[in-house]
This record gives sequence, C-alpha cells and structure tokens, in this order.
Amino acid sequence: MKVAVLDINGKDTGRTVELNKAVFGVEPNEHALYLDVKQYLAHQRQGTHKAKERAEITGSTRKIKRQKGTGTARAGSIKNPLFRGGGRVFGPRVRSYEQKVNKNVKRLARKSAFSLKAKQKSITVIEDFQFDSPKTKSFQAALSALGITDKKSLWVLGAPNQNVYLSGRNLTSTEVLTNDELNTYKIMNAQHLVLAESAVAAIEANLSK
Repeated sequence: MKVAVLDINGKDTGRTVELNKAVFGVEPNEHALYLDVKQYLAHQRQGTHKAKERAEITGSTRKIKRQKGTGTARAGSIKNPLFRGGGRVFGPRVRSYEQKVNKNVKRLARKSAFSLKAKQKSITVIEDFQFDSPKTKSFQAALSALGITDKKSLWVLGAPNQNVYLSGRNLTSTEVLTNDELNTYKIMNAQHLVLAESAVAAIEANLSK
C-alpha cells in the first residue's frame, strides 16, 4: 500500500512510502485486540483499595448486651459489621490487576489495529519535522493544515522530540508518542494516526519480527 508523504504544512512532497502489508494489511483479529486493550486498561488500576474488616477495627471486644431477653439480635462486640463504626463485610483488599498476554498476541493486536486504521484511510505519513520552540499555536497550525483539527489524533515520532511533545501537550484531542511507546489501546482510541517517516520504518521493523 503506497501512501503519499506530506510535509508539516500538509503539502505533498512528491514522495511516497510503501506500507508493509505484513503490518498494515493483515486480517484484523478482534479477539487479540480485545485481550490487549483489556490488559492495558486493567494495568491502569492501582489496586490499592482497602477497607477495614471486623478484625482490623480498633474497639472493645466487650459483649455490649446480654445474649438473650433483649428482643433484638445477639451481638458480640461493638466491631460487629451491623453497627456504625464496625468492620466491613468482605471489603476490598489490596490486589494486583495484572494480566498476562503473550507477546505474539500483543504483536498481532497491534498489527490488527494498524490494519484497521489503514483500511479506514485514517493514516497520514509526514516527513520528519522540528519546531524551533515549544508552541501550541504551531501544533494547531499543523493540525489545521492536515485537516484533522476536529479529530482525536495520535502523532507517532521516530525519536523523542521535546519541542513537538510540549507543543501538543495542552491539546486534549492530541497525543504525541514515540514508536517505542505505542500500544494497541492508544492506536484504537485515536481517530487519525499521523506517522513520521522514521516511525513507519521503526514500527515495521518491530512488528515484522
């Protein structure tokens, strides 16, 4: 699949890049996409939630009333979960939400995500560029030139670029990453992908293994 290479002003450079069919032209595997996205979202959970149960509450263990003859249910201590200030029954405990997904499944999921975006014609390839200084205005001008101002876009660079990253940081509908930071969730969550030429080569080298 050939894609025209644009510059940062949205103009055709006259060059094209051939997207590898082994990465951008596979049959999307929905189950692999599901597993990889589910793992990413699960890993966003800290798992530090905790509620004190009956044994962890500070309080007297004195029997607060006699066993029989009160007309109410028996109660052994003030830490009873039925009383205000008592322990919680089966409360949340600290746990890990980590899930395991095999490398081959994750690789297939990313290929599937790229292939879906390619099929939807939601990929733009631009030549590597620089900003002289971090300016949100410069990034907004680039979005306008590429015609994706009203879309949630993901910009993938071949190498870290502080000025480009800082320029797009304040825009809620835009995210700037390097190819090393890519994951299936971010690809699928974006409406349009903007790939730098160097990023395309790195992505294909990584996913063609």
